Amino acid sequence: MDRQLNAGAGAPHRHPIRRRVAWTGVLVVVVVAHLLATRELAESMSEFNAAQAMPKRIEVAYVRTIEPEAPPAVGALVAPPPKPAPRAPRAPRPPRPAAVASAAEAAPAVVAEASAPAPAPAPVAAASEAEPASTAAASASAPASEATAAVAAASSASGVAGAPPFEWPASTRLSYVLTGNYRGDVNGTAQVEWIRVDDRYQVNLDLVIGPEFSPLVTRRMTSEGNIAASGLVPTRYDEDTQMVMRDRRRVSVVFEADAVVLANGQRRERLAGVQDTASQFIQMTYVFSTQPERLRVGGAVEFPLALPRTMDSWVYEVVEAQTLKTPFGPLAAFHLKPRPRPTRRNELTVELWIAPELRYLPVRIRVEQDAGTFVDLMISGKPEMAAPAAVPSPEPKGKPP
Repeated sequence: MDRQLNAGAGAPHRHPIRRRVAWTGVLVVVVVAHLLATRELAESMSEFNAAQAMPKRIEVAYVRTIEPEAPPAVGALVAPPPKPAPRAPRAPRPPRPAAVASAAEAAPAVVAEASAPAPAPAPVAAASEAEPASTAAASASAPASEATAAVAAASSASGVAGAPPFEWPASTRLSYVLTGNYRGDVNGTAQVEWIRVDDRYQVNLDLVIGPEFSPLVTRRMTSEGNIAASGLVPTRYDEDTQMVMRDRRRVSVVFEADAVVLANGQRRERLAGVQDTASQFIQMTYVFSTQPERLRVGGAVEFPLALPRTMDSWVYEVVEAQTLKTPFGPLAAFHLKPRPRPTRRNELTVELWIAPELRYLPVRIRVEQDAGTFVDLMISGKPEMAAPAAVPSPEPKGKPP
């Protein structure tokens, strides 16, 4: 009887042990599966973060400043002066009395040619029949594409003898003081950096609103791509924005061979000469450096512009010439504004001031969302330039003994 009670009392103790072992095994399996899933997720997230990471900034040492000077002529890109129109043949002078006899004795063909009437000169329109002023004004405001074609045709004809061809400058950095309005007055700093490595480029535009040790807003815009005969050819644009009390915001635009993938995933046909938010400033510097006659009041420059959420043709018009007050003295500049066009909500528009005496660089930039939300960048010092890139020496063949 006692044995039966003891046996019955021991049974409940053996079953909980088995349950614990079983639950422990299940727990181990779950933990292992969780670890494997976490590892796969971490690997996929690391790949995603690598794809979404901002491009690595190319570090450059700036060794000198650019002094204002008259822009040099560029060879093979400036049209030669027009050739004078051919003169109409003059009528033969009447022969002198002493020469009448000798002229009469000349061959009949010569006499006939000498006595033939001179051809009448081509008719020239009188001042009253000239093109009306209204028509001239209309032709002056013709589409920028027509003006571009005419200038390109004239520029490709010949160059200025002895003038050097255009050469892309070494890496250059411009620093600005930032003012503006965003729910009140804002202040800060900004930089535009052009970096060239062989036939590759990187353009960085950095904005800092507020004190540098504790900024309210920071934004870095980076364009990368190739350098071609037509200017810059972007391959990627990235934008990184950090604001106090808000999540970090990243957008990218990818330029493929035949398409442009916008930040919202839309694919658009890649148009010739397309630029992005950052590359457009340096592209305009290239255009005006090679075709300086276009930088005049009434002139314009046009190219497709791929923004993070849309791509369209933009036309920047030269609206006025101004003299800007800079820390290093007065500076002549031309003010460019985008031609009015339908805009989307929160779409930014850019105005800029180009200074021919500083290699056609943008010395002032105004970025506006609306009348009450904008930042204005004014150059704060002379542009800085890096030393020309050294040509790497060829590696010796074979290993030293």
